[in-house]
Amino acid sequence: QVQLVESGGGSVQAGGSLRLSCAASGYTYSSMLWMGYFRQAPGQEREGVAAISTSGRSTYYLDSVKGRFTISQDNARNTVYLQMNSLKPEDTAMYYCAAARSTSWPLKPYGYNYWGQGTQVTVSS
Repeated sequence: QVQLVESGGGSVQAGGSLRLSCAASGYTYSSMLWMGYFRQAPGQEREGVAAISTSGRSTYYLDSVKGRFTISQDNARNTVYLQMNSLKPEDTAMYYCAAARSTSWPLKPYGYNYWGQGTQVTVSS
């Protein structure tokens, strides 16, 4: 079955960096048109952070992370990455990887079909 397994979360100080990885298995990677990273802080709605088309032609970012986060993928390894630099305390959340067969709104969670278990990112000031 489809599995998305995230790794790379942790605790860092403000200004630090982390790289999240999401390993996909159980399906042909390119059969999902979009891969996305979402985050959810306690008491808040899940929000889209970054998304990439599996063709590699398109990427989207939440405004507050533009210039700090970069989403990329290695199609040969069925893995998508989120490089997070200049982290801020407001980036603290559980981060989830997700896959969508097709969606017109790559940063909206309701368009995604499969989800990973999440990895915690904590940024201290």
